[in-house]
Amino acid sequence: MSGLRPLSPANGGRADTPLPRFLDNSGLPIDPPVREAREGGGAVEEEMPTLLHRVKHDGSILSLCVSDELIYAGSQSGEIMVWSLETFQLVRSVQAHQGSVLCLYLADHQSVLFSSAGDAIINVWDAKTFENLYSIYSTFDVGDVFCVVYSSALQTTYFGAQNTSIQWYDLKAKDLRPRPTLTSHPSHRNHRFFDSKGPGGRTTPRPASKVVPPSSRLLEVDPENIVQYAHYGYVYCMLLITLPSGWEIGGDGGEMLLSGGGDGVVKLWTINPATSAITSAMSLSAGDSGVLSMAINDTMLYCGLTDGEICIWDLDTRQLIRSLRTHCEDVLTMAVMGNCIFSGSASGYSRKWNQRFEHMSRWQSHSGLILASAATKRHGRLIYITGGNDNCVAIWDASALAQAESQTLRSQNDQLLCSLSKLVSFRTVSSDPSYAEDCRRGATYLKQLFKRYGATATLLPSEGGRNPIVHARFGGCGTKGRNKGKTILFYGHYDVIPASESAGAGWQTRPFELTGMNGYLYGRGVSDNKGPCLAALFAAGELVQEQELDADIMFLIEGEEESGSRGFVDAVRRNKELIGDVDWILLANSYWLDDDVPCLTYGLRGVIHATVVVESDKPDLHSGVEGSRLNREPTIDLVNLLAKLTSSDGKVLIPGFSEPVRPVTPAEEEMYTAITNAIVNKPDWSHLTAAQIKDHLMSKWRFPSLTIHKVSVSGPSNATIIPRAASASISLRIVPDQELSVIKDQLVSYLRSEYSSFNSNNKLNITIDHEAEPWLGDPENDAFRTLEEAVMDVWSEGNEERVRPLYIREGGSIPTARFLEKEFGAPAAHLPCGQASDQAHLDDERLRLVNLYKSKAILKRVFKELPRK
Repeated sequence: MSGLRPLSPANGGRADTPLPRFLDNSGLPIDPPVREAREGGGAVEEEMPTLLHRVKHDGSILSLCVSDELIYAGSQSGEIMVWSLETFQLVRSVQAHQGSVLCLYLADHQSVLFSSAGDAIINVWDAKTFENLYSIYSTFDVGDVFCVVYSSALQTTYFGAQNTSIQWYDLKAKDLRPRPTLTSHPSHRNHRFFDSKGPGGRTTPRPASKVVPPSSRLLEVDPENIVQYAHYGYVYCMLLITLPSGWEIGGDGGEMLLSGGGDGVVKLWTINPATSAITSAMSLSAGDSGVLSMAINDTMLYCGLTDGEICIWDLDTRQLIRSLRTHCEDVLTMAVMGNCIFSGSASGYSRKWNQRFEHMSRWQSHSGLILASAATKRHGRLIYITGGNDNCVAIWDASALAQAESQTLRSQNDQLLCSLSKLVSFRTVSSDPSYAEDCRRGATYLKQLFKRYGATATLLPSEGGRNPIVHARFGGCGTKGRNKGKTILFYGHYDVIPASESAGAGWQTRPFELTGMNGYLYGRGVSDNKGPCLAALFAAGELVQEQELDADIMFLIEGEEESGSRGFVDAVRRNKELIGDVDWILLANSYWLDDDVPCLTYGLRGVIHATVVVESDKPDLHSGVEGSRLNREPTIDLVNLLAKLTSSDGKVLIPGFSEPVRPVTPAEEEMYTAITNAIVNKPDWSHLTAAQIKDHLMSKWRFPSLTIHKVSVSGPSNATIIPRAASASISLRIVPDQELSVIKDQLVSYLRSEYSSFNSNNKLNITIDHEAEPWLGDPENDAFRTLEEAVMDVWSEGNEERVRPLYIREGGSIPTARFLEKEFGAPAAHLPCGQASDQAHLDDERLRLVNLYKSKAILKRVFKELPRK
């Protein structure tokens, strides 16, 4: 055995001995990152990879491999997790082993996955369905199985183990071998230590073993297919390479097995194509350092060693070309893709090298050890994936800068993400004048983005507000100027509410920096409403590029929605001729009812925000001196007046307030029944009966309500003060058939009438601060029917059953919805893009990546098909 510190699956791959402290020339300890910067590779060029996404698990990530569509990761807990490489959604999680999953290997055809683990088992999986095809094990106690490879040509898997052996199994011969018994399975064997007899000659009963695959799937390695003591140390890594014809070693072509061990040796093994047996052909010595990882590019072999070294061998000449101390800790991973080589170390840092092994970049990938890595190319981008004992998988765009910035090499979804990241970075907070410049920069960026994808675009000034409105138009194919057919207006907003950026403020990410984590995008405005706006922009832009847009798609993206849409109405009316005629209106500014079922919104309540103030002509007084029954206190008058607004059961007491509310129709009853059936068994609703759920939803969606938001008083916050003035903020949520102007008059008239009965000398003042009309769409019109078909097609992809959206209403308000309908004489429809848990207006606002992509696909279908109806 060498002096290599073995990686222990029990501690997530950490070295068994403590990590060394690093010393600078003065003998003082320095941190690994500082040492990392001083060692190897020369000057670091500014070519830093971009973190695309990070997914978290509850255990260390010890192994990785990647297909064209999926990321496979093996964990310390014995699980194999599978994520989509497109959306980073968790596709599958399987309890694959009883020990840590130390290696994953995907066959060349990507249909079969091999896993090896600390339980001495090699499992063979269907890489798509994750059916366990076979379970291979040795008749010897091999310990941890660190590495596994598979020859598709020979249908043979090779693996290296902790007991220094290399073994193989020929799957072609599986039906010719006798069926093994369950007692020979490693989980049923006696352990020489744990099952040894204790005092009195008794053994401690072992806990029941986990499920063992049926014998039909068990495959036992033939003792003849074992090379004992293949290395004088653990067999840590393997590669299977195809030999070019004419090589001195290996004869004319064929395959060769390379193994690296804790003895500091790389061994080259020839393979007998008839028997799959291996024969040692040559050894390459790395000195005293153990070989922990290997990667190959053409004939160049890159070996990651203990203590931060990388050795480079030319397999054509079998010569050691270079030996570099590139990291400050063990080089646990090596990966190659194209002309780029990646190394990852126990210090958590990764490095990127070119084909000449010139250093290109260095960055911290994980807060702990980098235990696994993989590389692939996707949509013209170089993707590097790392896993560590910080329980994370990180996905990096490691393309060269010039290539990364090339729009032609990126998929449309990649460009959408890049644009959204830029838009989120603008702090477009409309309620704070100090962010006015950021708001204008955000609007300008949107205008430029529209133009980049083929639209005409301009900024419309908003005199009543601070921020401009982005007006853009995508013209239909084959038209000059404005299309004579139907026009769709998409409305959205680019402004956001404030988000605290101070440390520990509640965000787990930086609010104005788009961050991908566990399949979600985090950032202020990502769901409300920047993400949906860009989904619509890219949907129209793609149709233009594909010459599939038959009608005009017009956009109005305002910058004051979170501040009551100040100036929007006046700006639209002033520019009515420029905007032109509109046939359909689309919005995408709300959320599903839960996190599972897509929805379409056909109704919004309106709102009246008012402030009620009662004030005295006296100053603030001391209650001990002036408090008496003869002194009418403003706060008491206000409280008594507020008590007149609702009954004890919550009924609004304003005369005539609820009379216009239309009765529930049979069609509505069917919609609510469909909603109730979809959510009645969900955890958030299981405590309610179906009738209670229906009553709950109706009361907040289709019936009006009154809320008292806060009560404030003048003077210092002193328990002895009689305030000279008291004010209350109230709101009325109103529904269709309740006229906004009538309800305002009823509110003011009722409050004044009730207050007059107090015979108080205090003055009452009522102001209307904000108002919005309710909106009710027609779920039977062409817009909703087209949306429904698009939602069903897009969200049903890959499902056996078509996913029908739920038709919902919402208790909140969007002031512009009804205004745009009345102003342009066009019906509106509303597509919620996000899930109920998206945290809009809260810390950790997010949008699921798959929702963003599918929203774009839905809007693309609607933009294409709706004008034809």
